[in-house]
Amino acid sequence: MKIKISALALSLSVTLFAQNIQNNPGSNHGNKFEQLGTILPTPNYYRAASGAPGQGYWQNQADYDISAYLDEENRNLRGSQTVTYTNNSPDNLDYIWLQLDENQQSTVKNANYQFSSTIPKTTTTEKLNVSNLPEKDNHYGVNLTKVTDAAGKNLNYVVNKTMMRIDLPKVLKKGEKFTFKIDWNYNIPNRIAMGGRGGYEFFPEDGNDLYTITQWFPRLCVYSDHQGWQNHQFTGRGEFALVFGNYKVNINVPADHVVGATGEGKNFDKVLTSAQYSRYQQAKTAKEPIEIVTLEEAKKAEKSKSKERKTWIFEAKDVRDFAWTSSRKFVWDGMNVNIPENNNNVMAMSLYGKEAYGLYRKYSTKAVAHTIKTYSEFTIPYPYPVAQSVEAANGMEYPMICFNYGRTEKDGTYSEATKNGMIGVIIHEVGHNFFPMIINSDERQWSWMDEGLNTFVQFLTESKWDNKFPSRRGPADKIVDYMKLPKDQLEPIMSNSENIAQFGPNAYAKPATGLNILRETIMGRDLFDQAFKTYAKRWAFRHPEPADFFRTMEDASGEDLDWFWRGWFFGTDPVDIALSKVTTAKPQLDAQPKSKEITYKIDPPAEDDFNDISKTRERDAKTKFAVDQDKDLQDFYYRYARGQEKLDQNKNYTTNESDFEALSKEDKNRLKNLTAYQLDFENKGGLVMPIILEFTFEDGSKLTDNIPAQIWRHNEQKVSKTYYFDKVLKSVQLDPLKQTADIDTSNNFWSASGSALNLDNKFEVFKQKQAAIRGASNGRLNPMQAAGKKN
Repeated sequence: MKIKISALALSLSVTLFAQNIQNNPGSNHGNKFEQLGTILPTPNYYRAASGAPGQGYWQNQADYDISAYLDEENRNLRGSQTVTYTNNSPDNLDYIWLQLDENQQSTVKNANYQFSSTIPKTTTTEKLNVSNLPEKDNHYGVNLTKVTDAAGKNLNYVVNKTMMRIDLPKVLKKGEKFTFKIDWNYNIPNRIAMGGRGGYEFFPEDGNDLYTITQWFPRLCVYSDHQGWQNHQFTGRGEFALVFGNYKVNINVPADHVVGATGEGKNFDKVLTSAQYSRYQQAKTAKEPIEIVTLEEAKKAEKSKSKERKTWIFEAKDVRDFAWTSSRKFVWDGMNVNIPENNNNVMAMSLYGKEAYGLYRKYSTKAVAHTIKTYSEFTIPYPYPVAQSVEAANGMEYPMICFNYGRTEKDGTYSEATKNGMIGVIIHEVGHNFFPMIINSDERQWSWMDEGLNTFVQFLTESKWDNKFPSRRGPADKIVDYMKLPKDQLEPIMSNSENIAQFGPNAYAKPATGLNILRETIMGRDLFDQAFKTYAKRWAFRHPEPADFFRTMEDASGEDLDWFWRGWFFGTDPVDIALSKVTTAKPQLDAQPKSKEITYKIDPPAEDDFNDISKTRERDAKTKFAVDQDKDLQDFYYRYARGQEKLDQNKNYTTNESDFEALSKEDKNRLKNLTAYQLDFENKGGLVMPIILEFTFEDGSKLTDNIPAQIWRHNEQKVSKTYYFDKVLKSVQLDPLKQTADIDTSNNFWSASGSALNLDNKFEVFKQKQAAIRGASNGRLNPMQAAGKKN
């Protein structure tokens, strides 16, 4: 019998899900060891009480045929895509939702989840500008030029910030397909300057760009049994819920670019030189990385800048996303790795510029191979034909391709922290192929199901790479400082990513540590590993929810773990918002930055000499560690950690450090009339609402601002908002049109004439020095430099 769950019941289950409901809150017993009960949604026909997919489990599919054109001269990407959407659900669909993630980079199309802000003690010219009300368009974000059905007939659609709804010409019933076409374009952002996951990085020394093209095309949202459409806005933090499908992608780029992408290249024989294609064929069976595009070829290409074009063709099956990279700077190497569990021969590959050659050539592809082999042991056999790492000064993951950091100093040396950080981030990002690219959880709702589970297996993989590897997350002692924080700085793991203050410890470290405690101390390795593999097998290429994980771990192990989930993983007010205070300040434009003389000692080896239980058991099991077997992985830091390289740990070194520069005459002139106004608000009633403001200036002009209610998400009682105006503010009216049902409007107005305006308040303004690329030197010697060694 099919079980129908009403929309109200589903809404209640989601609402209750993250609450730690107490059964006997007035007593000192009957709470911590009670079953989770109504905290978890009720099992049903689609999701069984065991944690497995139910008899009626279904999921929809989206197949893509995309053509993309990279305009390097204008740093613009345009594309045309045909999408075939299959409705496998029992529901009739009137519309479909897609994600327009690139709108997050737009000043006028983004989700507009703002943060509380105060007048800074120190800021930079890049951050200090007159507050634009309304915000000016920076011309980033997706431009839609055509949305039609397969026959070319225009479709009705609505764009709501980072989401897009297409209204179907007729109801899409179970088992039916709908094919539609979208043409689009967008300006590619400077990823280093603007942040974000996709964009370009410019290398001034050779005048070239390195493109990471991610979240780049309109992508179908997930429609599921447990919440309908997952159409939450993309704010830049909570990542993605996506639909599996098959992809064919044509990528047109300058002829001297090298392209890496999700899936298999289908025309390498056409886009590579004969020598490069021959080396690619050799790499498919090689046991050591072979340079497909050599360092010399990459350096030569940096100077050529061809005006010709080439089209690279890639195909990928059963993936939830597609990403790619393109640059003439790339060295490209690869090797074969066999996954014995399914006898899958995978091409492990890396792409990187000359700036990363000293580290990536030695470690990256071998770390890729090690990762997919180890994850395959703990989860499911790696099913895809390709796994690749791209050096792009950041860390982010997509099916079969990920972007990581790891560059040497200009003299070829590197710090131990850079080396270990690079290896760790490659393992982490390649590991994301499993969580959530295959075991496809909803990252936008539950970050820990993506980051936490992946960080846990990352720790296991690092442990098998090198018994002395200094893992930051996983061992129980590493989470202690976070757990000591005051309660107002903590959220349950079962929290949406947008509302977390300590995101790294909460979404990555705490769940990873909890799982390691379960494995090593509570359940034991055998029970835990079998249950964890069961979860991975059950939900591979499906859409699991937290309850599916919790229930499977108990179902497959015979252990009652509700007390652990409750403790480790999981509180009717009116509107009365008061404008309680306005603080003013003028910028101090003549402030001189101070440099600090730093005395430091050379860092000791990064690995922890403490023999924790995991390291001890690995040695007892006579594990063959990668760095001990492969002499090519043994460098200066390998010897340093084992006492074979000696440095004077007591010797003092000095360096001068400063993050700022004094303002130029032009900056001072631009900012001389600026005044900062910090508005402090109190939520006296308890119910959060938008803050709607009307500003009146001495010259009679007016401006308005509507701050979304999300500004209260990190502090529900008090928030502040700072504005910078180059004209004198006369008054501020809160909720001028009485739109929020505020029960007390007597505290909704501020007038300069009725306030003691203190313009003697100052805040210093400096120009920000160019920040170093992640992993680069901060001016201090690394141990390799102090020892006069380069390897």
